[in-house]
Amino acid sequence: MAKSKGKKDKLGPATIAVNRKARHEYFIEESFEAGLVLTGWEVKSLRAGKCQIADTYILLKEGEAWLLGSTIQPLNTASTHVIADPTRTRKLLMHRREIDKIIGHTQQKGYTCVPLRMYWKHNRVKCEIALVKGKQLHDKRATEKNRDWQRDKARIMRKAV
Repeated sequence: MAKSKGKKDKLGPATIAVNRKARHEYFIEESFEAGLVLTGWEVKSLRAGKCQIADTYILLKEGEAWLLGSTIQPLNTASTHVIADPTRTRKLLMHRREIDKIIGHTQQKGYTCVPLRMYWKHNRVKCEIALVKGKQLHDKRATEKNRDWQRDKARIMRKAV
């Protein structure tokens, strides 16, 4: 019998880690997809879901993008001859024009680049990175107030129907 491939594709990419703090702290201007250069033990750990990208940022140096501060915890069953560094700097794979665009914007005042999430796409690990601008305290309050209003409005509409 043929294997059906409908279920996994409809659900979208399998998410490994999400940076929820970034959506709270920044206005997201534009997002990009980047590949990651990983070693074997890191891929095995990501399959087990042992990744954290909350305090991670993107470093743009010499025309290349690097992921700093992400933690991929090694598995206990990892190879004994490999010295695992959970917080090593990982290279991001992107097109030159995307890197140039990000570099141009980050040199402007207030813009930075942060990862939003890591996910699987066709057996490869991808990282969604975003060009962001920092929120001020009153912006964060307004966003939270709007979110609460949308939630209350949905409750009222459900009761009315």
